Amino acid sequence: MTKKVLILGAGMISRPMVRYLFDKTDYHVTMASRTVSKAEKIIDGHPNGTAIALDVSDENLLEKLVSESDLTVSLLPYTFHVKVAKLCIKHKKQMVTTSYVSDEMKALDDEAKNAGILILNESGLDPGIDHMSAMRVIHDVAEKGGKIVSFKSSTGALPSHEANNNPFGYKFSWAPRGVLLASKNPSRWLEDGKEKNYPGEQLFENYYIQDVPGVGSFENYPNRNSVPYKDIYGLKDAQTVYRGTFRMTGWCETMRKIVALGWLNDKPVDGFSGKTYADMTRCLIDAKPDDDLEKATAKYLDLETYSTVIKRLGWLGLFSDIPLPEDQDNPLDYLNVITLKKMALGSDERDMIVMHHEFVAEYPNKKEYITSTLVDYGIPNDDSSVARTVSIPAAIAVKMILEEKINLKGVYIPVVPEIYNPILDELEEMNIKFDEKTETL
Repeated sequence: MTKKVLILGAGMISRPMVRYLFDKTDYHVTMASRTVSKAEKIIDGHPNGTAIALDVSDENLLEKLVSESDLTVSLLPYTFHVKVAKLCIKHKKQMVTTSYVSDEMKALDDEAKNAGILILNESGLDPGIDHMSAMRVIHDVAEKGGKIVSFKSSTGALPSHEANNNPFGYKFSWAPRGVLLASKNPSRWLEDGKEKNYPGEQLFENYYIQDVPGVGSFENYPNRNSVPYKDIYGLKDAQTVYRGTFRMTGWCETMRKIVALGWLNDKPVDGFSGKTYADMTRCLIDAKPDDDLEKATAKYLDLETYSTVIKRLGWLGLFSDIPLPEDQDNPLDYLNVITLKKMALGSDERDMIVMHHEFVAEYPNKKEYITSTLVDYGIPNDDSSVARTVSIPAAIAVKMILEEKINLKGVYIPVVPEIYNPILDELEEMNIKFDEKTETL
């Protein structure tokens, strides 16, 4: 009997998953999306595909779709995952997501086990491939009698160097809102046995420049809370545990100033009645109507008017008479709209994924420095690297679960060999592979 896969969401990363399932399996794939035309475009008339319009608030239809499928993939915003997971538990159906596990999702572990199902989360790129590739090295070192005393892992989803042609050094191959919101995250990590932490507004003050051999030099800033990974990855001997994000140089200072201006506020601004991006900036810094806006902004940020940050803000349009979108009502969503307009990755351009792990391993008779680096590029006029590296690992997991090659039950992330080895092996066959180097210290 043909297996049935339900994919919730038809966003910018979903296409490679659907095409993989069509190419590698005979499963029937139902894509349910608020905008059914997006799902129809991805399915593209394939006989094993069905597109359905779904508003997630329609609980009856959502439950019907979950109950009729063998496995549900939620590519919805993470806030909906627990709702979907509870339906999967109720109807004893498997589930896969590419998002971070929330505390609410972890709390469903016993219920999932009792239902005899696997809820596999964090099976994309970051989180996902980062876990799998790191754990393969960590377990390999342990099998050889060593221990990891330092672990650093960083990932960047960037424009390829030839497509890096705007002053922000960044382009979006997916919706910018999540990237902009992540700019407010606080950070924690371990460094030489001491815990470091910074509130969200100081995130971009704590970066360093890192050279990735053969790829380039990037700003590296901390990615959320790295401390739990000491336990998640079994790094009991590690004095340093750090997870970071790569960006092109200049990003951190610019984003720090955008945060300072208040452009990441996701609530309507009291008393604001302006109509243009210049009006919004003027309101945020409380500038007078006859003030020179660039000068007033530079003064507010304690910058020179000729600074690159002010030039970038001007290029983006934050001092311009461009009308604010009428269907939005807050600075973050206004910024989201103009950012996507000015900084979208062109269909004929390539994006670039850079993932770089650094390990210091101690053995009884030696010490090693190990690096493991993935560099992957999108395909012009086809799938972006972000889309491929987020959705294909999850698609491989779907196939493995339905073929009963993964028999775990409960709420998991891919840090066990039973999950990560076959996924990494198949990704290598698709030329998504890591370059590992080891030197004796």
